[in-house]
Amino acid sequence: MGRIGVEEAVVALKLREASNWWHDVNESPLWQDRIFHILAALYGLVAAVALVQLIRIQLRVPEYGWTTQKVFHFLNFLVNGVRALVFVFRRDVQNLHPEITQHILLDMPSLAFFTTYALLVLFWAEIYYQARAISTDGLRPSFFTINAVVYIIQIAMWLILWWKYIPVLVILSKVFFAGVSLFAALGFLLYGGRLFLMLQRFPVESKGRRKKLQEVGYVTTICFLCFLVRCIMMCFNAFDKAADLDVLDHPVLNLIYYLLVEILPSSLVLFILRKLPPKRGITQYHPIR
Repeated sequence: MGRIGVEEAVVALKLREASNWWHDVNESPLWQDRIFHILAALYGLVAAVALVQLIRIQLRVPEYGWTTQKVFHFLNFLVNGVRALVFVFRRDVQNLHPEITQHILLDMPSLAFFTTYALLVLFWAEIYYQARAISTDGLRPSFFTINAVVYIIQIAMWLILWWKYIPVLVILSKVFFAGVSLFAALGFLLYGGRLFLMLQRFPVESKGRRKKLQEVGYVTTICFLCFLVRCIMMCFNAFDKAADLDVLDHPVLNLIYYLLVEILPSSLVLFILRKLPPKRGITQYHPIR
C-alpha cells in the first residue's frame, strides 16, 4: 500500500471513529440527559441575567411603566425561563400525548423569541423614522398585526394537528417558521442597517455616539446571522430526519442548534445592551404605548 493509500485509510478510520462517537453520544440516555441539563442550565443563566437587568432598569426609572426596554428584557426572561424548564423535563416532554403537545412546548418559545427580537426591530425603526421626521403611527399597528398573523397561522396548524395528525402539515409548520425566521433576519438587515448607516453620517467624535454606532452594528449582525441560521436549520429539520430537533436521540444537534440560534445571541445582545437608561430629567424616556 502506497503512502496515499495509507493516508486515505487513516482518514477513513478517523471519520469512522468520529461517526461512532456521535452515534454513541446520541444513543446514550446518560449523555442525552447531561446535554439537555446543560442546555437547561445555560437557559436558566440567561433568564437570570435578563431578570436582573429588568430589576435594575425598574429601580433606575421606577416612575415609568412598561417601556420598550423593560418589555424586551421581560420577554427574554420569559423565553429563556420556559426553555430552561422544558429542557429540565425534556424526557417527560417527549412522552407527552398527543404528540402535538410536544411540538407546542418546543416551538412556542421560538415564537416568543421572534416577538422579543421583532420588538427590537420596532424600536430601531421608530428611532430611524423619528430622526428623519417621518410619521411612526403605522409602526406599532404593523408590529402587532404581523405578530398576530404569525401566531394565528401557527396555532391554526397546531389545532389541525391536534384534531388529526398529518405529517405533511408538520413539515409545513417547520417551513412556515423558517419563513418567519427569514423575515426577522431581513427586518434586522433593513432597519438595523438603515439606522447604522444613518448614525455613520453623523460626527462620531463623542464617545457615546461611537458606542451607539458599535452597539447597533454588533446587534444587527448577531441577530441577522441568528435568524438566518435558524431559517436554514429549520429547512433541514423539515425535510431531513437526521436533522430532526424534536427527538431525544439528537442531543448534540440540539446543543449546537440552540447555542447558535438562541443562547449565544441572547447572551451577546443582553451584554451589548446592558447600559441602563438615563435617570428622569436627563433626557426624554417614553413608556411603551
